[in-house]
Amino acid sequence: QVQLVESGGGLVQAGGSLRLSCAASGSIFSDARMAWFRQAPGLEREFVATISGSGATTLYADSVKGRFTISRDNRANTADLQMDSLKPEDTAIYYCASDQGSIASTLTTAYAYWGQGTQVTVSS
Repeated sequence: QVQLVESGGGLVQAGGSLRLSCAASGSIFSDARMAWFRQAPGLEREFVATISGSGATTLYADSVKGRFTISRDNRANTADLQMDSLKPEDTAIYYCASDQGSIASTLTTAYAYWGQGTQVTVSS
């Protein structure tokens, strides 16, 4: 059983910052790939950022490139998403995802494990 628990969401003004954290526990490799996705009301879940098991590879959606940074701590089994220069269109539920493979992936189908999500709201 693998559990992913997100924290750090909240309400912030446009231009502000938030840091999301995802803690993984259970039967998962410490070098499993991890990612963040988001889903706004009425829209499909979309890719935000991913990081490979070693941390050497990171990929970002064009909409967040240069503003968001994904990182991980393999000893603690955590993955963080630092979000700067937030915009109202970043408002969504943010989900942490992981899988036993180590190669970074932007596809939802590449992830077997998902957290419950954390709400991020950016006011204009």
